[in-house]
Amino acid sequence: MTITCLDSHIGERFALYHGDCVEVARQLPDNSVDFSVYSPPFSQVYTYSDSIRDMGNCADDGDFIDTYKHLLKELYRITRPGRIVAVHCKDLVYYRSQRGSAGLRDFPGDIIRAHIDAGFDLHSKITIWKSPVVEMQRTKAHGLLYKQLRADSTISRQGCAEYLMIFRKWARTESEEAAIVPVTHTADTFPLDQWQEWASPVWMTIDQTNVLNVRQARDDKDEKHMCPLQLDVIERAVKLWSNAGDVVFSPFAGIGSEGFGALTYGRKFVGVELKESYFRTAKETLDGAANPGQVEMF
Repeated sequence: MTITCLDSHIGERFALYHGDCVEVARQLPDNSVDFSVYSPPFSQVYTYSDSIRDMGNCADDGDFIDTYKHLLKELYRITRPGRIVAVHCKDLVYYRSQRGSAGLRDFPGDIIRAHIDAGFDLHSKITIWKSPVVEMQRTKAHGLLYKQLRADSTISRQGCAEYLMIFRKWARTESEEAAIVPVTHTADTFPLDQWQEWASPVWMTIDQTNVLNVRQARDDKDEKHMCPLQLDVIERAVKLWSNAGDVVFSPFAGIGSEGFGALTYGRKFVGVELKESYFRTAKETLDGAANPGQVEMF
């Protein structure tokens, strides 16, 4: 199958495309993806590139969701019936300088409603614990400062967790029911104690530093934000919701974290990335996935 895009990098068990995720997804066959996992742009919070095709270049959250829905239409079509899409996101902050008051925007709720509108069902929602001390040190948010608590605790707030939201494409017809391929496990490959931990609605043991090294992906005009999805999260998602040999898809492949996880655990991978410097780094990531020691980690 030939995909029209800016560039591509094809390996024995992966295909990486440089281009617009909607345009690439539109060319993929129906029911061809077994599992998707990704972290989408967080609305207009971060600027990844100056491309008009970059979903992060939007006026507001509503503009982002309107654009994101074009991807979801294709994502629903290419997802095998009975399978899962896992989306990583978090609440977003707005500031007093922007609105005259400060608070949190329910970005996960926007994502949930968009997926339901596209035909998916919300299947599960996992809270990923984050250290409020680390967040305070990184962001200097007034609401997390101890001196603020002592001065006026009505300004104080809890740290922001992250979420992995799980959506399922249920079979709607007899033909879709017939196309279901279950994901199965054994006591040897998935022990009971592992399931009891991973079944928790709060994942307390995710190592926030366990990410692919991103320093080599930066360019002179790069944005302030580069934080790939933690490999712990990807490992759990891939093992929970896909079989060995399945096709794992990421429309926002970044530097290749989801692809690295998919290939490491015996899956195939299809990824799309618009930003050229990330695409170049993702190529190296996927090429090195067969030898994890060659991929530099923080």
